[in-house]
Amino acid sequence: MNTTYKTGDLLAVAAAHALPVVRNLPDDRLGARTPCAEYDVRALVNHLFHVVVQFQELAAKRNADFGGDTPDYVAEGDDWRERFAAETERLVAAWSAPGADEGTTGAMSMPARTVGSMVLLDLTVHAWDLARATGQEYGTGEAPASGVPDVVDTLRAAVADLGPTARAMGVFGEPVPVREDASDFDRLLAATGRDPYWS
Repeated sequence: MNTTYKTGDLLAVAAAHALPVVRNLPDDRLGARTPCAEYDVRALVNHLFHVVVQFQELAAKRNADFGGDTPDYVAEGDDWRERFAAETERLVAAWSAPGADEGTTGAMSMPARTVGSMVLLDLTVHAWDLARATGQEYGTGEAPASGVPDVVDTLRAAVADLGPTARAMGVFGEPVPVREDASDFDRLLAATGRDPYWS
C-alpha cells in the first residue's frame, strides 16, 4: 500500500466517488442484479453498509462483527442513503485518526494498512458494482483531498498481494481477460474477478 498517504486520505477520495452513486440508487432498482452474482442491489447496499460500519471498529483496533446475518440497513428507514453517507464520513475519520495505519488490527492480527486497503477496495469496487447495476456513471465525484493520487494504483498493488488468499476464500473470482486498451481501473476490476464490461 502507498506509504505516503494515510488510509483516511485515500478513503476520502473513494467516498467522494461512492456517495453520489448510493444517493442516486432508485428504490425500484433495489431488486436488480449486480456484477456480484450473489448480491442484488439491496443486498449489496446492506453488505457495503455493514463493511463501512465494522471497519470503523478495526481502525480503532477493536474487533469487528461479521458473524451471523448482515443487518438490513435499508429496512431501518427511508433515510438509509444519508445514514450511509454519515457512516462513510465516520469511516474516513476513523482511518484518519493518529495510529490507525499503525500496528495490527482485527481477529487475525493483520497489518492495519492491509486491513485499510480491504475497506478501500470494498468502497471503490462495490460502488462501481452499484453504479453499473443501476445505469449510473462511476467516478463523477470530486476528490476532496488535493494531491492524493488515484486510489487505483494502491488497490492494484493490494489486490496483487491479497489475490491468492482472497480467491481461495471465494472473495475474488478468477481474473477476467481485458482488452489491450483497458484502463487501469478496468484492470483492477478484472483482477478481482469482475467483468469490467458487465451490463
